[in-house]
Amino acid sequence: MKDKVVVITGASSGIGEALAVEAAKQGAMVVMGARNVEKLQVLAEQIRTKGGQVTFVEMDVTQEEDCKRLIESAVTAFGRIDVLINNAGISMRALFEELDLSVLKKLMDTNFWGTVYCTKYAFPYILQSKGSIVGVSSIAGFKGLPGRTGYSASKFAMHGFLESLRTENLKKGIHVMIACPGFTASNIRNTALVADGTQQGETPRDEDKMMSASAVAIHILKAIDKRKRTLVLTLQGKTTVLASKIIPGIAEKLVFNHMSKEPNSPF
Repeated sequence: MKDKVVVITGASSGIGEALAVEAAKQGAMVVMGARNVEKLQVLAEQIRTKGGQVTFVEMDVTQEEDCKRLIESAVTAFGRIDVLINNAGISMRALFEELDLSVLKKLMDTNFWGTVYCTKYAFPYILQSKGSIVGVSSIAGFKGLPGRTGYSASKFAMHGFLESLRTENLKKGIHVMIACPGFTASNIRNTALVADGTQQGETPRDEDKMMSASAVAIHILKAIDKRKRTLVLTLQGKTTVLASKIIPGIAEKLVFNHMSKEPNSPF
């Protein structure tokens, strides 16, 4: 990542925060975007204290103009963009039959449209640098997960968008990667939306047994360097993706049984 300009959405916590810290550590010029400007300020100061180059923008990926402003700020600060990491995302946990449809729309606006908006405005600069566009997705983008209809739908949509973009620009030298970390220790389950649109508040899983956000960030940056098409992390994640392709019926039963064991499972 040395001397590359890396733009990261959802950079105030979790995988996004870890990506910003690691990219700066590797010598990148980092541009962070998120809604929580206080956290961005603290993170930027930490990075600068260690000699890193960083700037940040308070923004919401569901707002097209905010995404445009993030990209413009990156170019103003550093003159170009080499890597765009679409990391901002939210999750959910509720049965579809009980779900307020505004929740599903919010998931699509954040996870799918946020990726589309940022990619649209960054695209001319990525073409110039023959750089990388990355979508931080999920195993839920390969296999529909029960209780996560909106989340899986948004990630499937992200996959389709990025795969089409890759093929459309096959001869233009750009790199498009879909990164699927699997269950990662972060706050995404705490902020996941329930049926009425409020936040879940507490994670139903043992976060200590998951891959750390820092480990995920290192894997993602390494995969960008190698210009991989797809990155699937954890044995469980790789097994789920493979099983969904070769034994889809059995995979559905296994996924159902696994997810139903969560504390206070909705099904």
